This record gives sequence, C-alpha cells and structure tokens, in this order.
Amino acid sequence: QVQLVESGGGLVHAGGSLRLSCAASGRTFYTLNMGWFRQAPGKGREFVAAIRWSAGTTYYADSVKGRFTISRDNAKNTVYLQMNSLKPEDMAVYYCGADTNYDNEYDYWGQGTQVTVSS
Repeated sequence: QVQLVESGGGLVHAGGSLRLSCAASGRTFYTLNMGWFRQAPGKGREFVAAIRWSAGTTYYADSVKGRFTISRDNAKNTVYLQMNSLKPEDMAVYYCGADTNYDNEYDYWGQGTQVTVSS
C-alpha cells in the first residue's frame, strides 16, 4: 500500500509559478516510479511528468516541457512539480501517482490539488 498526499496548489496569475508537493508513505519511496497528472473540467486525466526511481530519469508532456520540472527528495519521501510560466490552460486538478510495478500503470493516487491560473 502507498499513501500519497498532494499540496501546494492555489491561485496564480498567468506567467506565475507554483510548486506542488506529493508526500508518500507506506512503501520504500526510493523504489517507486512517480508521476504527475492533471485533469481539467470536462476532460480526461492527462500525463504531465514522471520520474524514475533509478537514475532519476524524467519525462514530460510536450505541453509542459521547458516550463515544468519534476524532482524527488528520497530522504523526505516527496516528489515535487515546479511549475513556471503558468498558462490558463494549465488550470486543472493535479494528481500524483505511484507506479509500483514499473509498467507505466499508476496504481496509487493522491486526492489531488487544484491549480487555478487567472489570465
């Protein structure tokens, strides 16, 4: 079992920045592949970024490359999403997920944190 708790969402003007955090518990964090996803109203959940447990390799959706950065602190059991140059289209509920089977299927999810970007 893995428990995930996101924080750091809020209201920001376009062009601004936010840093999301996802605290994990219940399993050795450093062995988990972690990812961030988002869901805007009326849309499905979409991939944003991921970070592998080994070597810390990162992956990004094209829509956020160069603006968002995913990172992890294994000592704090936390994964972060630094979001810069935010756009109104980034507005969504952001979820972190854990891929415990290393198959790109995220089997644990947090409750989500709202990011609102005003234009």
